[in-house]
Amino acid sequence: MKSVCVFCGSSFGTDPAYEAAARETGRVIAEAGLTLVYGGASVGLMGAVADGALAAGGRVVGVLPEALKAKELEHKGLSELHVVRSMHERKALFAELSDAFFTLPGGTGTMEEIFEVWTWGQLGYHAKAFGLLNTGGFYDGLIAFLDTQVDKGFVKPAMRAMLQVAETPEALLASCAAYVPPATGKWIGRGQT
Repeated sequence: MKSVCVFCGSSFGTDPAYEAAARETGRVIAEAGLTLVYGGASVGLMGAVADGALAAGGRVVGVLPEALKAKELEHKGLSELHVVRSMHERKALFAELSDAFFTLPGGTGTMEEIFEVWTWGQLGYHAKAFGLLNTGGFYDGLIAFLDTQVDKGFVKPAMRAMLQVAETPEALLASCAAYVPPATGKWIGRGQT
C-alpha cells in the first residue's frame, strides 16, 4: 500500500472530535510514509485531513472538479492538485491513484463515494481495502443498517465483511493493510444468504 484516499465532509460537523480525527488521520497516513489522496479542498474535514498530513511532512494529492476550484475551495498547499471536469472523473482518478479508502464523517457525497468503491470491490473491479472511521459512533446507525441488509438476504456476509470499521486511524490503517478480498461471488440465489 502506497496511498490512501480519504472521503470526508466539506464541513466540520457538530462535534469537534470529527475535526480532530481528520487531522489525526492525515498525520497517521503521512507518518506511515503513505500518500494522502483526497478531494483537494481547503474547507471542513477535507481541509483538516490535508493539513494533518502536510504538518507531518506527508505528500498530499488533491483531486478537485473545475466547478469547485472556481469557488476558490482548493487547498493552496498541496503536493499536487489535479483539476478535473466532473465528479465522475474525480472518482475515477481517486480509484486510479489510491490503494485503500478511508471514510470519515461526512454527508451524502461521502456516502456516495464509499458505496461506489464498495460496489466496485464486490463486482471484482478492484481488490483494494476500504473502511469507516467510526469517530464517536458516527457510523453506528449505518453499521446496524448494513447488518440488517445481511439479515434480510440482500448482502452476503462475505460482502458485508469487506467494509473495515475502526475507532482510530491507526486501527483502520492496520485493518486495511491486512485486508484480503473475499473469494466468493456477489450474487445471492434463491435459498442462499
